[in-house]
Amino acid sequence: MTFLTSLSQPGKLILDGATGTELNRRGVDTGLPLWSANALMNDRDAKILQQIHEDYLRAGADIITTNTFRTHRRALAPSGNADRALELTRRAVDIARAAIANVPSDKPRFVAGSISTLEDCYRPDLVPPDDELRAEHSERVHHLIECGVDLILIETINTIREAVIMAKLASITGTPVVVSFVCDRDGKLLSGETLTDAAAQLLPLGICAIGVNCGPTPNLAKPLTELQSACGKDFPLIAYGNIGYADDEVGWINTDSENPKAYCDHASHWPVKIVGGCCGTSPEHITELKSALK
Repeated sequence: MTFLTSLSQPGKLILDGATGTELNRRGVDTGLPLWSANALMNDRDAKILQQIHEDYLRAGADIITTNTFRTHRRALAPSGNADRALELTRRAVDIARAAIANVPSDKPRFVAGSISTLEDCYRPDLVPPDDELRAEHSERVHHLIECGVDLILIETINTIREAVIMAKLASITGTPVVVSFVCDRDGKLLSGETLTDAAAQLLPLGICAIGVNCGPTPNLAKPLTELQSACGKDFPLIAYGNIGYADDEVGWINTDSENPKAYCDHASHWPVKIVGGCCGTSPEHITELKSALK
């Protein structure tokens, strides 16, 4: 069964939870500039990464997100690894595939190729010029396609301009494309643009779902209501919230401000087709979510 077929079936699809913050919980260095990509640099940490994927699958995830958030040239350059972009992307996708193979199931599971902003996902003022966006995101998309992902997950995006360029590049490959934005407390993109405007520009490009992620869990209901109004009640939405806060040194600080049950009290009621967890969430959150959705 393909991802698009699963998306058209009744019921919700469960996305996995956080990768970077879970690596940090399990003792993997997630310091900047590599952050989660540190886990791809040696066999010990790669095994921990695979175990995290497997734990999410056992918890009930239908979709595993590749650890490719920072495997593009621009993110790898400060550590001297820019030329390893394809190599590290391939390793991340292979690890996700190995996890699926290692956790048998009678239902289909899918590998989502993660790509985000070229610069800081919380800094819309840093978005590069269009020609740089097209060149660099084109390479990222083609790396993921070459490595065999089932869908492209464009996530934690802070401007319509970058989202549209990414979605165009991904959609022309014929691979399913999901786009997710990060919003402020008022439900607008960090650029100040509205989700209604974002949907108006993205839906004609052929994306298969749109939504929000990486915001405080209680704050996601408002932007999802706006998206549902803008897209129509039958268009698939996606949402996954966080339970912590950004940090300039380690990338993210985990908190227990939302325990699994508290998280699911919010997430299980979102008007979405795809639901999971973002920064700070764990396999325990996905287990609770799976149970709540039953």
